[in-house]
Amino acid sequence: MHASAAEDERAAQRRLSMLALLAPLLAAAGLVQTLADALGPSKIVALVALTIACGWLLGLLLGFTGRSRAVELGLLAIVSATGAAIIAGGGGLSSPLAMLALMPLVEGVWVRRDRAGLLAGAAASLAMLPLQAQIRTVLDLPADPATAWHWLIPVAYLATVAARILTLIAEKERDAVSRRGVTAEDVIDAVVLRLSRSGEVLEIAGRPEPLLGLQASLLLGGSFFDRIHVGDRVAWLCALSDLREGAAFRRLELRLRAPRSLAAEAEETYASFAVEMANTGDAELPAIAVLRSNEELVGLRDELVAARANAGEVDIAKSRFLAVVSHELRTPLNAIIGFSDMLEHEMFGPFADPRQKEYAGLIRESGNHLLSVVTSILDVSKIECGSYPIEPEPFQFRDAVRTSASMIAMQAEAKALTLETEIAPAVGRLVADRRAVQQMLINLLSNAVKFTPAGGTVTVGANRLGSRLHFWVSDTGIGITEEDLGKLGRPFTQVRNDYTREYDGAGLGLSLVKGLVALHDGAMMIESAPGEGTVVTVSLPVAGPAGRDAGSAASVVPLKNDEVGDEQARKIA
Repeated sequence: MHASAAEDERAAQRRLSMLALLAPLLAAAGLVQTLADALGPSKIVALVALTIACGWLLGLLLGFTGRSRAVELGLLAIVSATGAAIIAGGGGLSSPLAMLALMPLVEGVWVRRDRAGLLAGAAASLAMLPLQAQIRTVLDLPADPATAWHWLIPVAYLATVAARILTLIAEKERDAVSRRGVTAEDVIDAVVLRLSRSGEVLEIAGRPEPLLGLQASLLLGGSFFDRIHVGDRVAWLCALSDLREGAAFRRLELRLRAPRSLAAEAEETYASFAVEMANTGDAELPAIAVLRSNEELVGLRDELVAARANAGEVDIAKSRFLAVVSHELRTPLNAIIGFSDMLEHEMFGPFADPRQKEYAGLIRESGNHLLSVVTSILDVSKIECGSYPIEPEPFQFRDAVRTSASMIAMQAEAKALTLETEIAPAVGRLVADRRAVQQMLINLLSNAVKFTPAGGTVTVGANRLGSRLHFWVSDTGIGITEEDLGKLGRPFTQVRNDYTREYDGAGLGLSLVKGLVALHDGAMMIESAPGEGTVVTVSLPVAGPAGRDAGSAASVVPLKNDEVGDEQARKIA
């Protein structure tokens, strides 16, 4: 078609081109049959060649120029002239060939499909009636009686008309389907089953073949139930029963027998599907079920099971490592500390050089420091893997504070710090693991003393509010910036600045406190600002951790990196 033709005009031009190519061939066959004897071989050949040439030239003209109106008029003239000649050669209007007089009308309507095509075709058909009579007079054709072969050309033409009518009907049906609104079944990657009260499949919509690998007819009636895995049939029947009793919605998972290509593995014959069932309230179709593929979720579950198994192996390896560390490091460290202490006190005679006693003291201090680091690592690891045992018991919280403060007193005196206590009289007894509580206090006091400049103050206080005990450790130290608050509580993490660089530490103290607080169902909050000091507040239930008996091991309490920050730390303005 010519490029200038509009989209709605191109279809009409395609039909016109087809008429220009095929109509001359049909006309040529009719002319040969009816006028060969009257005109002779040479004239009939020339007439046939002229007819075909004119028709095909008009088709080329349409393709090159897009002038459909001129081509339509030319083709109507050719059809009218050749049709009139065929009717005249066949004996006039008494012959079956007279039916060809309707050919211009039919083709005009077929090509244009509008009022103009109807009028032009009707005019051409009417013109054929006097034209055939004039051709009979000019050529002096005899009035031949109708013969059986005169039906050949009309029947052939009617066959082409019938074929085109069938094509037109198919086009109308396709247009009706294309104009149909898109339904949910056309969009979702699922199969929709409409069920009877007994669970038989009455209607199927959606895409069963790509999803299930089965034709819809194989799922109708009770065939769907037969394909459900035996282990899932009870769940299916229970869901149907719930819907019959008035439930609005049910969700379940089913394994359906499917072709091997849809199964998760080659040797399996069942594929997993997620099913959502709903009560429609319709008496004829009371239930509806939507099936979706569930293979991705099944794969994720398998990966999760494998990951958990791998995590269990990691925990076992970690426990073995801790056992090795506990035995291979702590045992020789105890010997180093013990013998260096004996040497420092000159239990087996005085040193020849005073520096030897000093070196022995340094060895003892280094050994104690290393032992405390190893012990902290073991405690943090035990808390993370859930093997840290706590033994809740009632004790006076004031006694735990007194014991912890006395252990830190020498460090405070060495820096000329004031160590104060503010324990309210109503504090009373606390049910908790006394060793763990004292470990919290010691670590918090140690950090406060370490990061408070000489001449400052460190305060430990406590008060009882309802069923919880709140205690805090505050200092007048360097404080912590808002950016660094979120880093606190992570194992082996220390806030670094110009002041803290001169102090050693593994960064385990606060993470150990956080883990011990979590084991007691407590909470921890940090308030700090640069140059204004830090306050660490711990809240514990007075009656002890819920659901944990004395001597029981702690459940898994991982030390998440973001626990201290958004939830447990805030900056003082």
